[in-house]
Amino acid sequence: MQVSTIDRSLDTAIAGDHWIEALRDGSHVLVRPLRADDRAREIEFIYRLSPQAQRFRFLGEFRDPPEHLVDQLMAVNRETDVALLALAHDDGELREVGIARYSARDHQRTCECAVTVADDWHGRGLGYMLMRHLIDVARRNGFHRMFSLDSHNNQPMRELAASLGFRREQDPGDPTLVTHTLDF
Repeated sequence: MQVSTIDRSLDTAIAGDHWIEALRDGSHVLVRPLRADDRAREIEFIYRLSPQAQRFRFLGEFRDPPEHLVDQLMAVNRETDVALLALAHDDGELREVGIARYSARDHQRTCECAVTVADDWHGRGLGYMLMRHLIDVARRNGFHRMFSLDSHNNQPMRELAASLGFRREQDPGDPTLVTHTLDF
């Protein structure tokens, strides 16, 4: 296992490597690409999200995550999609505490991104760290634009996006949505 910095090359990480990342509060997480055997861990992560966190991440709420949604989240095609998982020790088990992902949306080298952090891990810099790595990977993979469609009242995403240099625009077709866009 290697200790990394934000500037660490992720070329090998996306191929299956993993690393330990220190957060601003001194806690540590294991970061690695999402794997097929993480399905149960991903479902548990979704169950642990507060209703508000579910609404912000999925633009809706549900009691049980629909099977097709879990299938979609687990279907990572390494040519067009990247998902970085953050894991922390919790009572002797590795628990998913955050995930950031992007997926290609067109042939213009644009990708849609999302980041979700467990409610009990907010305020530690985990979302920022995951997004910095995700942006770096997208840039290295030849993407030129990243965007996220979000609820207009998602203040944590508004602050995170602004800190990363994303610009924010109201969705012209739906006043309850905004798009955060980063060109690089």
